[in-house]
Amino acid sequence: MAGPDLTAVGAAFGRAAHVILDDPPYVFEDTLSIRLADADVLRAAQLLTSDGQLAAARDDPRAQWRGTFVSRARYVEDLVVERLGTGVDQYVILGAGLDTVAQRRSDLASRLRIFEVDQPSTQRWKQERLRELALPVPPSLHFVPVDFESGESWVTAIVSHGFNAARPSVIASTGVTQYISVDAIATTMREAARLAPGTTFVCTFVLPVDLIDADERELRALTEERAATRGYPWISFYSPEQFLSLARAAGFDDVQHVSAKALNERYCVARSDGLRAVSGEHLITATRTK
Repeated sequence: MAGPDLTAVGAAFGRAAHVILDDPPYVFEDTLSIRLADADVLRAAQLLTSDGQLAAARDDPRAQWRGTFVSRARYVEDLVVERLGTGVDQYVILGAGLDTVAQRRSDLASRLRIFEVDQPSTQRWKQERLRELALPVPPSLHFVPVDFESGESWVTAIVSHGFNAARPSVIASTGVTQYISVDAIATTMREAARLAPGTTFVCTFVLPVDLIDADERELRALTEERAATRGYPWISFYSPEQFLSLARAAGFDDVQHVSAKALNERYCVARSDGLRAVSGEHLITATRTK
């Protein structure tokens, strides 16, 4: 099936489910990305009800991850805004999937150069969907097809699409590391760390099950089982210390850990709906300062 992989669809669903199920103010308001997923994609992801409507129930494991999906998306977007304020005007999204920052945030798209990196077939499908829905494709948005399985360098690819390797940037990779090998993420980190000083790499990682809250372990098991049956097994898990060590070994000298607790304290305090990020996914920000 041409289109995004089902993991990207699940993340888009989680962001939409937040708006459907939770109370305002919203942590991150994005129902546009799920619109990109046409009926065939939604059926493949088993996200349509019998009458063709988007399914969103609080007891659906994917909906229970919505606090994580929206908190990490908000964190990354806040980071981009913060870095833009210091003059960092290049933003690279690795495995862009159904990301819609260029369509949702004209205020950012007018000031940023955005590079969406993904598989060639996914990019062709996404560009066609943007045309079908008459959604804007600003001149600052660059689609960069990369065949990751062939070992093609994403850095070489973005440079060929106008990325200035002499200028700092924000590189984002979210919801990916559990699906790829340690060697693969280490290679990505090394490539990012070789870019210009001031470049920040922001990335999620998944903790081993024994490090997550006990009351979330059933949800974790259901999530892993669902992913594996759809062809996306989780294969890599890290303690915070292990993941920070990977980033430092790659060449970053300023590495910060952002826990689920920190995300909840930042975005989910005193919410009437009880929304929170699950304990099993954390982030790092890694910057090469010199």
